[in-house]
Amino acid sequence: MKHITLLLLLLVTTPCLTLAQKKELGQARTYLLPRNKKYTQAEQLMTTLLKDSANRNNKHIYQVLLEAVKGQYDQANERMYLKQKQDTAAFFNLTRRMFTIAETLDSLDQQPDKRGRQKPEYRQRYATMLHGYRSNLFNGGSYFIRKNNWKEAFNFMDTYIDCARQPLFTSYNYTTTDKRLPEAAYWATYSGYRQKDPVLTLQHRQLAQTDSANTEFTLQFIAEALKWQGDEGSYVSTLEDGFHRYPLFSYFFPRLVDIYIGRQDYDKALALADEALEHCDTCQLFLFAKSSALLRLQKWKESVDYSEKLIRQHESMPEPYFNAATAYLNMAEQLDPQNEKQQQVTYFQKARTYMEYYRQLMPNEKNKWAPALYRIYLNLNLGRQFDEIDKILKE
Repeated sequence: MKHITLLLLLLVTTPCLTLAQKKELGQARTYLLPRNKKYTQAEQLMTTLLKDSANRNNKHIYQVLLEAVKGQYDQANERMYLKQKQDTAAFFNLTRRMFTIAETLDSLDQQPDKRGRQKPEYRQRYATMLHGYRSNLFNGGSYFIRKNNWKEAFNFMDTYIDCARQPLFTSYNYTTTDKRLPEAAYWATYSGYRQKDPVLTLQHRQLAQTDSANTEFTLQFIAEALKWQGDEGSYVSTLEDGFHRYPLFSYFFPRLVDIYIGRQDYDKALALADEALEHCDTCQLFLFAKSSALLRLQKWKESVDYSEKLIRQHESMPEPYFNAATAYLNMAEQLDPQNEKQQQVTYFQKARTYMEYYRQLMPNEKNKWAPALYRIYLNLNLGRQFDEIDKILKE
């Protein structure tokens, strides 16, 4: 008996739902008439219908919804043209909503019939209409970038790019005809990066790298995203690719040389510095990197040569003084005090000169200069200076 009652209830209520749906659609179409132009009300009716999952495959609802949003877009566009008050963000959001609704409608519209045939009813009409509005997706993304609204900026650029793969726009072949796709991909990558979202940053990385005006920045954002993901291998390979392509770009070299030195791969660090110096033999970062790599390879005299070259060019830069002092200190301690006493004293004295100057420039770096000066003063029998450093170390 319960089953019969339930069946009767369904038979009674289902036609009512269909009639209600037709009524809402009819009312919405009335709102869309030129004499009414009640586009917001029409949209609200369709949005209410779509809350019922049973209605979400109804093409007519999406078609009316799209026309309702288009009507609002046209009104907003007119207000902007007439220089009347209009929320710019709202205007651009209407643009993007038209695209998302049309793409949903097209996905339903291309479903095969019972015979397996595909006959999209709305595709040509709405593809032609939206093609004329598509540039406002890019403009909207640019607007939100200027407002530092990175989430919306990404959404707009992503929608702009996505048109190239949407069946709705197949006839326009954006992949080959749209020359702004790489730039849009760059801005999408940048917007993902500014959100510190590695997934969004990497989403359009291949296309973004074809934007030749910004490739070095794209590689930087990709590298950072890979680092956030903990993918060290891909992070390093991206740094290497970036450095070889853009050796003078400030991002790649210092991180790459730090990684090599951190791994104690000093030969690689030295090779990297040599390659960099081929592009700029006076750049202080490259000279310092070579000095540091040579120091760690125990090529102390060569390290001193590059440190002194750097000091001649940039006398206020502290680190070359530390490198030179460390090299001379190591050279001194390698000598036999029985047979090479005078040479040893000379090296200790040179080390003292450079390390004391480094101390003047970097007084807070006690952990670097204090242990070195302790050894220098001890070997030079400088009692007063030794006592001062001994006290500092004990503190």
